[in-house]
Amino acid sequence: MKKTSDRKLLPMARRGLGSKGRKIQLITNHFKVSLAKKDGCFYHYTVAVFYKDGRPVEARGIGRRVIDKVYETYASELPGKDFAYDGEKALFTLGSLPRDKLEYMVLLDQISSNKVGRNGSPDNTDGNQSKTFKVEITYAKKIRMQEIVDALLGQESDHQEAIRVLDIILRQHAAKRGCLLVRQSFFHDKVENYRDIGGGVQGCRGFHSSFRATQGGLSLNVDMSTTLLLKPGPLLEFLRMNENVNRTNLIDWTKAKRMLKNLRIKANNMEYKITGLSDKPCKDQTFSWKRGRDANGEVKSIEITVAAYFERYKGIRLRDSANLPCINVGKPKKPCYFPIELCTLVSLQRYTKALTSSQRASLVRVSRQEPHERKASVSNSLRNCRYNDDHMLRSSGITIGSEFTKVEGRILQAPTLRVGNDKDFTPENGRWNFIDKQLYQSAVVERWAIVNFSAHYDIDILVKGLQRSAKSKGMTLGKPKVFKEDKQMSREPAVVRVEQLYATVMDQMGWHPQFLLCILPEKNSDIYGPWKRINLADDGKGEGVVTQCLVPTKLKNDQYFTNLLLKINAKLGGMNSLLATEHLCSIPMVSKVPTLILGMDVSHGSPGRSYVPSIAAVVSSRCWPQISRYRASVRAQSPKVEMITDLFKPVSDSKDDGIMRELLDDFINTSGRRPEHIVIFRDGVSESQFNQVLNVELDQIIQACKHFQETWDPKFTVIIAQKNHHTRFFQANAQKNVPPGTTIDNRVCHPKNNDFYMCAHAGMIGTTRPTHYHVLHDEIGFSADDLQELVHSLCYVFQRSTTAISEVAPVRYAHLAAAQLAQFIKFDEIPESSSSSSHGGFTSVGTPQVQELPRLHERVRNSMFFC
Repeated sequence: MKKTSDRKLLPMARRGLGSKGRKIQLITNHFKVSLAKKDGCFYHYTVAVFYKDGRPVEARGIGRRVIDKVYETYASELPGKDFAYDGEKALFTLGSLPRDKLEYMVLLDQISSNKVGRNGSPDNTDGNQSKTFKVEITYAKKIRMQEIVDALLGQESDHQEAIRVLDIILRQHAAKRGCLLVRQSFFHDKVENYRDIGGGVQGCRGFHSSFRATQGGLSLNVDMSTTLLLKPGPLLEFLRMNENVNRTNLIDWTKAKRMLKNLRIKANNMEYKITGLSDKPCKDQTFSWKRGRDANGEVKSIEITVAAYFERYKGIRLRDSANLPCINVGKPKKPCYFPIELCTLVSLQRYTKALTSSQRASLVRVSRQEPHERKASVSNSLRNCRYNDDHMLRSSGITIGSEFTKVEGRILQAPTLRVGNDKDFTPENGRWNFIDKQLYQSAVVERWAIVNFSAHYDIDILVKGLQRSAKSKGMTLGKPKVFKEDKQMSREPAVVRVEQLYATVMDQMGWHPQFLLCILPEKNSDIYGPWKRINLADDGKGEGVVTQCLVPTKLKNDQYFTNLLLKINAKLGGMNSLLATEHLCSIPMVSKVPTLILGMDVSHGSPGRSYVPSIAAVVSSRCWPQISRYRASVRAQSPKVEMITDLFKPVSDSKDDGIMRELLDDFINTSGRRPEHIVIFRDGVSESQFNQVLNVELDQIIQACKHFQETWDPKFTVIIAQKNHHTRFFQANAQKNVPPGTTIDNRVCHPKNNDFYMCAHAGMIGTTRPTHYHVLHDEIGFSADDLQELVHSLCYVFQRSTTAISEVAPVRYAHLAAAQLAQFIKFDEIPESSSSSSHGGFTSVGTPQVQELPRLHERVRNSMFFC
């Protein structure tokens, strides 16, 4: 094929529908949309909002109020012109406005502000502050509804722009009803929607609503959605909850300062945004209070503390906050202070910091809905929205049906798996176990050790259970050496503890261990990252040892020991089970032609920590014709960058030839042949990034192949695996989830492009979320059935599990590899202020240079260390 740099690739069209599998009738949360005015059009205008002095308005949230005021003030000049405004720079109308460029002046009262009074004192801020705004509205282009019609007919069309307008109308509709808008999800400030998840944070249940072009026509996708909000109320109480302390003197004010920045509060009957904390407590923090002018016109001012000011001139004697820092709502050179006890958090503020493990568990619990509950909630949300009463939608000729869309699914047969002693079996309901089964290929483990960082753990029960389970699975597991941390070391920093005990282990083992079983003191222990790094990284400190971590648990039954052994065996090069078709070399398009399977993912900093480097991971199959063995290549790259940048490095580098060179070398070494087919599964990208995957990432992979050998021209298939979507499927007359293996490629899929939904796993709790696969490119020439069966089978080769998983194993492995190597970086040492400078070896957000991750040690580089 030509290099992608010679021609721009676009997502491929569907070649046909699948036919294999038992048919099942389903319904989905898509609702039919009728278009009465297919010849209508929207007019797109750009919006610019300025203060009276000409400065552009940058504060979020003001624009929508300004545009509403324009519509209200100048209604006579805009008769019957409904506005759909995105809250920033785009405005859409039905029919054109009077002129191509319009200018308006409007006055808004009681604007939320951070403006400080003349002297920075709290009482000089006008509680009825008003501002004048200048608004410029300029014609941009016309958007035809026919674009949507053309797309539904499978014709080339820029229909996304028209659908974007319709989605903005939905946002406008929700904004008028006082909802919090989070992209296309909407949240009402109602008590019944809130669920406390701890730490001053609430899960707020709302709904998602967006238009989609599908094979069955235009549809409205409605689903339930949950976002995180701060618990409104007294600010001091929030801090105590957030830091889980019951006394004010236990608050960590360094942590509190990071938490409070940019939060909105109410004080002095006005709303402000917090900019920081004072350096001194209220009783000591002074400011210059200007008390008017004397007879000579000179400004009179006195230095007074914040506490004294409120007691003398406001009649408020501070109880809790005299000894606490003040809340600063001013600017660095013009602070404006309020005592913290007089501040309350306003409602509907999103919480964007990282969650604790208990908060994450609570969020999952409060977000979960069984299928019948979710169906009822979706119906209620659509009915309560009353979209058909919206004037702009009606004027557009759009009406929305109230019935769930009916679709036909197919339940694919679970693949047959092969285990030890050449035994085959077929999983039932997406699950199986290893009772009376042996591992397909088991590792022989004679040299291993247990490293115990936990004060209380019965090692004898653990060893006997593991050895008993290993024997029943056909695995040889010798007697381990046991190393326990000295009690005095438990007070030392995590890195010191790890290095000390690791050195003891290596000194006393007498030989290089095959693997180390590490007992952590608790879940989410700070021991985990340093322990993984010293064992796996090639940075001169460790010796390259496969390791498995566990935390103390009361549950130590046979299933527990089996699950541990599955991970250990896979990490040591064993194989727990594999596909029977893989063993028999009968996988269509894969077994007869050397085929490399890649899984690609990029993980970013958690919410509130977006300044940390992103981690790109690519896993690749090895030992063809097997497709159940993988190894990983991982790199750090600039924060928030989704496209993988190190797939190919055109300049020869003795240290790093790029990810693909590393993986291609491994495939050739373990398979004896170059891959002629390369199947790529990419996770974590949105539809707007599909072209970049084809024309940036695929191009790098092709260049890597050409650099390897100019005449080498493998065929590629590129598939996106999406979990972040809102389509759900239900059995029409049953309360349980759809069966594992359910596949849908009709009615609600793209009208032209090649995509399908698959629920490979058994949804035991909540409502099953299908994976949405988009086949962007297919030179190999898979039929719809062959490709869907390959995808389904790859959900059964995840070596650490005895269940089918919800996405193909290579993608899950890439996610795990990225997450594990992210532990190598001490992210806590990178300050949030790194947006403008370099810290700790990591460059700031937006710069191309990022400190490299340590390379994996050669002893573990080819292992499934991530399993």
